[in-house]
This record gives sequence, C-alpha cells and structure tokens, in this order.
Amino acid sequence: MIKTNFLIFLFIVAFCCGVINHAAAQTSINPQNLSTINVDALSDQQIKQLMQQAQSSGLSDDDLIQQARGRGMPDAQIQKLQARVDLIRKSGGVGLTNSADSSVSGKRSLNYRVDSLENAKPILNVNYPGPKIFGLDIFQNKSLKFEPNLKIATPLNYIVGPEDQLVINVYGNSQVNWKLDVSPDGNINIPGVGIVNVGGKTIEQASATIKGRLQASNYAIGRGTNVQITLGNIRSIKVIMVGQVTKPGTYTLSSLSTVFNALYAAGGPNRIGSLRQIEIIRNNRMIRHLDVYDFLVKGSQKDNITLQDQDIVRVPTYRTRVEMAGQIKIPALFEVLPGENLQNVIDFAGGFTDSAYTARIKVMQVSDQQHRLTDVLEADYKNYIPLRGDKYTVESVLSRFENRVVINGAVFRPGEYELQNGLTLAQLIEKASGLKEDAFMERGNIIRLKPDNTTELISFNVKDIISKKSSIALQREDIITISSIFDLRDIYQVTINGSVRKPGVFAYAEHQTVADLIQKAGGFAEGASTNRIEVARRINNGDPSSRNSAVAQVYSVNIDGPLSAIDTGFVLKPYDIVSVYNLPGFEKQKIVHVEGEVLYPGSYTIKNKNEKISDLVARAGGLTASADADGGSLKRNYIAILGIDKNKSDTAAIARERSEQLNRLKRTYSDSTGVNNDAQQRNNYVGIDLTNILKSPGSKSDLLLEDGDVLRVPKQQQVVRVNGEVLYPSAVVYNNSKSFNDYIYNAGGYSPRSLRRGAYVVYPNGTVKGTRKFLFFNNHPVVKPGSEIYVPKKPEPKGGGIQNFIGLATGLASLGAIIFGIVSLNK
Repeated sequence: MIKTNFLIFLFIVAFCCGVINHAAAQTSINPQNLSTINVDALSDQQIKQLMQQAQSSGLSDDDLIQQARGRGMPDAQIQKLQARVDLIRKSGGVGLTNSADSSVSGKRSLNYRVDSLENAKPILNVNYPGPKIFGLDIFQNKSLKFEPNLKIATPLNYIVGPEDQLVINVYGNSQVNWKLDVSPDGNINIPGVGIVNVGGKTIEQASATIKGRLQASNYAIGRGTNVQITLGNIRSIKVIMVGQVTKPGTYTLSSLSTVFNALYAAGGPNRIGSLRQIEIIRNNRMIRHLDVYDFLVKGSQKDNITLQDQDIVRVPTYRTRVEMAGQIKIPALFEVLPGENLQNVIDFAGGFTDSAYTARIKVMQVSDQQHRLTDVLEADYKNYIPLRGDKYTVESVLSRFENRVVINGAVFRPGEYELQNGLTLAQLIEKASGLKEDAFMERGNIIRLKPDNTTELISFNVKDIISKKSSIALQREDIITISSIFDLRDIYQVTINGSVRKPGVFAYAEHQTVADLIQKAGGFAEGASTNRIEVARRINNGDPSSRNSAVAQVYSVNIDGPLSAIDTGFVLKPYDIVSVYNLPGFEKQKIVHVEGEVLYPGSYTIKNKNEKISDLVARAGGLTASADADGGSLKRNYIAILGIDKNKSDTAAIARERSEQLNRLKRTYSDSTGVNNDAQQRNNYVGIDLTNILKSPGSKSDLLLEDGDVLRVPKQQQVVRVNGEVLYPSAVVYNNSKSFNDYIYNAGGYSPRSLRRGAYVVYPNGTVKGTRKFLFFNNHPVVKPGSEIYVPKKPEPKGGGIQNFIGLATGLASLGAIIFGIVSLNK
C-alpha cells in the first residue's frame, strides 16, 4: 500500500517538475488527467530520475491517493510502475527512503497536505500518532495567520530604511506635499532643501531632522505652518528562519511584520522545536526571547517585537517536556522552563475537569534504564519540579457516594437523600413528604450493602415505622422500597359488548353499576333491549371434580326507562362482562337491486323475510320483451355467502375477515391447480335459472333475498367469448349448430400450453360447467349465447422427463444391487 502511494507521488512530481516531458510528448500525457498514462513508454533512466526527485519528499498517503485517483490514474498502470521500481531496487539502482526528521527516532514527523500538484504545504501535529503538543497547532490554523496590519498609523519607533517612502505634508502659510523614496544609502532628496539622511532612524527621529532642515530653509515651521510626516509605501525586509522550524530559510516579509508573522510563514516550530525560548538575533546579538505560552495562556505579546531587515529568528530544541493526561481540560505535551513547577503545568493545561480527583496526581518518571511511579499530593504541587519525560495522570473521582440513601415507591418525593448522623427510616419518609394514600402498609423492604459488597434484604412493617412502634437506623447506600397497592394486584377492568355505541374494556371503579358502564360506553345503540342485559362474573369456588361445575355466574339485569342519576341497580365487580342484546323484533332495512331488462330497475327494500326472486321481479314490473331470462344472474355479497354476520358493528373487522377468506380461497385454488384465472373473481355470483323461477314461483330454485343482492337480467345475447390459452382470444358470434371445439377453432385453436381437459364454460347466469372425461375423450359442456369459454394453462412440469427417467432408473439399479447383495449373503 505504501509503495503504491509512493509511486503515485512519483508521477505527480514528475509531471509538475517536467522530468518526463519527453515521455509525455510521446504518449500525449496530460498532467491534469492521468487516465491515459502508459508506463511501458518510460525508460529505466526516466524511472530512476523520478525516484531520485521524490526521495526527499514525504507526502500524506491519503492525500496522494485522492489526488491520483481524482485525476484518473488506472490501477493497472500503478501495478506496472511498481513492478518496474521493484526491479530497479533489486538491481541496486536507487534506494528509496522516506523523508523523516532524524531527531524523532526515525518516525515520520513531516506530513504534507497537497492543495494542488504544484503546491505542497507541510502540516505538523495533525496526523502524528502521539499526544498533542500544546501550542503547536496555532501555526497550522488557517484562521489565525498573524498578518501584519498595514492600515494602522505609523508607529513612532518604526525604523526607516531603503525602499521606504516618506510622505511629507506641509500645510498652513506654506503648502506642499512630497512623496520621497529612501535611497539605498538611507537618504531622501527634499526639493529646495537638499539631501537629508533618515536611514536607521525612527519615524520620530526622522521627523525631527526633517523639520529642522525645513526651518533652516525658511519654512515658518511652528509659526502658522505645520508639517506631518508619514509612511507611504512600506518596504520589504529579509528575515532568516533557522533551527527547529518546519521550513527553515530566508523569508521576504513586510517591514511591519513581527516574530509571530515570521514563525507562521515558516510553518512554526517542528515537533522537537521549543515554543518557549525562541531567540531573536540582530547584528549578531540576541536581543529578545519569545515565549509562545505568554500569548496562549495570558494573551500577552510583550516579546512579539517588530522585525528588522536581516534579523535572525532561531528556534532551538526543547529542553524539558512533560505530558499531562486524564481528567485535565487540555491533555497535551507541555514544555517546562527552569524554575517552573507542577502547578504551572496544571495551569497550562487549563486546570482540572469537574470529575477530577485532585488530592493526588500519579507521575510516571524516567529512571535510568526503566520507569518508576510516584504520587504527588495536592499540597506539593507548587514544590514538585517537573523532570524530563514525566507523565502526569489525573484520575476521576470514584463512582460511589459516601452518604447516600435512596427511597422508592409510594412516597411523594422518591429519590436520593443525604445520610445524616442518626437518620432513621421514619425521618427519611418525612423528608420524602410522607407516604402516598395507596401505600401498602403491611410490608416494605431495605436492600442493604454489606461490608463485603454483597446485599441483604431487610423487611419491615410500614405501619409500625409510621406509628414509631419500631425504628430502623439507616446506613450508607440503603435502598428503601415501599410498594403501592396497585403494584401488588392486576389492573381491575370491566368489559361491555353488544348494542352499545362504544363497546370495549373500561377501568373498574368501586360501586360502579351496569348503568354507569353503559354510560361510559356511549349509551344504548339503536335497537338495544333495556330489559335483556346479562352480566357474567368470575367464580373462585368451582368444583374441579364435577363435570357440571360452573365456570361463570350469569345475572340478568333490567334497566327500566332511560339512564338516570339515581341508580340503585346491579353493582359490578372486577372483570365482569356485560352483554347488551337487541330487541327481538329489531331489524335494519335490507336493500336489493334490480338491473337490466325489467320495467322498473333500481333499488328495492325487502318487505318480508320470505321475499324471493320472483317477488322482486314482480315488484320491478316483470321482464321486458328483449330480456334473456336464461342469462339472468344473482350477485350476492360474499359476506353473506361465507356466513358472516351482517349485523356486526365493526365494519373494519368485517372487511378484514372477508379479505382473509377470499385470499384463502385464492391460495387454495392456486396451490391445487397451479392456475390463476379471472373466473375466481366471479365466485360471488349465484347460478340461478330465472326462466324456471318465473314459471314456478316459490319453488326450491326461487331463492330468498339477502341484503345487498343484485339481480341482473341481460338482453338477448348473440356472442360467445373465448379466453385463456387460445391463439387469439376473441368474441365469436353464437350459432346453435356450432360445437364447443368450433368456438375454440374460431379463436385460433388451442395454444401449445393449453390444458384441454380443464376447459370450462361460464354461463350468463353465473353457473359454471367443466369438461368431463369419458374413456379417452373429452366431453365438453353445451355452449349457450352469452357464455364464456375459458381454457386454462397447463401446469408447469416439476422436472424434465429425461431427468426423471434417469433418476428413476438409478434408484431402481441401486435397489437391485442391494437386494442382490442381501441374497448373496444369505446363500
């Protein structure tokens, strides 16, 4: 993986630096798109040049992968290049090494963040696999650049030098404005005044010199004429960054730049560089020490002086560095100066967290050839002098309480309380605002922690504790539980069903009567009988040795008249079931429909329970002249066919039950035949013979009407529909001389997948007749006008014929071999 990432970097460097311009020209490689690269077109010498070019670089692996893949470098070419490099290595051509800071025990300390192929910026302290170095990340923060402010008033202590521009504004009795550049010799040439040397002087000193020369040249300075001197263009200076900085070298900065500006430009100190003893050297003399911690901890920039041309900023290696970990606000590595103590390190780390154990700190010290542990007490924090390699660990406080008791259950304020000296259970109950009304007074318990951390259960009588007949002294971590009476029994409920508006289960209440429960259920529904109410009650004294033992007590209850506030009726008990019945003669209107060829089609209400189809036709005025009585059909709601009670008030349950039963019928048919056809959707049609019904009213075929029935009388039919597994499903003109097969052939004939013996006819009145088998012949049903012929699909075979035959033959052969072996053994 590392090799592959390194090879990716080789190509990127090569394209940016122009090392393989010749190869790129030959293969037409675009540095922005590496998808067309051809490794075979590169010579061994070019590969060696790439390896030498990248030998001192150390880019981040993740960044390299992202850049190369983003530019489309193929994996196949990466593999080829790796093979070429491995071959060169084996031959001893070039030895590749990763760039590393040699002072960090050979570990990789310099990582590059690739912003573009042409610009690689070093980043420290980001991906380093170790503790964070306090203060190092401020020089990597893009939001904190320490840029000098060029729009402020000119500082009086600013040193004027070559390439500066002085703006001299004379106003008053005399008015003139000069913009004069400082020459390399440090001079300016004032028109009419002459040469004035200002190099190496502060702005304040240069202003005094210029004013003196103007006065000597008859400018009435101070007598109605004033002069103002400011900086125009600000020059650049050269600052040298040496020592343990990320990017040592000479930097061109603004003359207003400070030490922080220079450190940021050089990437800041590296991981072994000091942040507290940075030296500023001017004219071969050290003029100031800069401590970055002053800025980080105190916000002070007292030593962040303005740099001058040819100043040297030197970052030495650190002397003593310690690590602070654990329950501290800023865990990190901290640099310690002579004279500082452990308390200073704690202050650098921002102090302890809220859960820190501050009484002592564990210290892991370096002792000759090994480590040793010691503890520093809180009183010695200011006396302990940090040593090289110290690691301080601040632990958390223990997750336990020294003076806690807990009370739960039927008290008004359950929770945790302070264990005071001599606290008793009765006093704790008073602190919890006393017992609730539903408290179980016979028994409570205490879970107590024993000295060996095991627990024991102590029971007590709550009444005796409250009346102070007995007293229990509490101990640390006691948990007291006083139960509620509702926690010790099932939830009491009563049930009501039948002719009420909202049947269901309701909460039980003492002294609740049947009338109260009916009121909760929304009152009586329409048609309810107030004189026919039953209450079923549980029994607890059944005789298990008797077959006729009662399983419930049933009471009959009458409520005369409407519900009233004065009710001395039947009082309910928990788990009673109340059933309210309908009036014996109550019936909802039942509607049937007549469609088609009758004189008065429409909806009709059933008048009598024994009203039949012939009665309905008579009420509809009889059939019209074009009616086809043989095609008359009766569509009956499937709920009625399946025997579901239409008087159920839960219509959603009725619909759900109907859907489940329809699905069961469909699954049963599909599983048994393997055929899924549209004829199943018509199983809510009842096959009737309307012609015989009208000829013999009241006969057995004259069915009683049900709610939702639809009687349909079609016109004279003239076609026969042919569907299913035929070549061209269509409607064929009826002719009484045509047979069943004639209609099939008029629809193109049977398809290759047709099941001929399963063909059937659906007649207009809803009846169905299938094909019968007689010897080797299919006896098809008679076709009538308006019928539909349906040819089902042949079931899919479960296995190929030749495979079944081979399997059967193999099985018989094996069986024969077994039998032969047994016979041979018997002989």
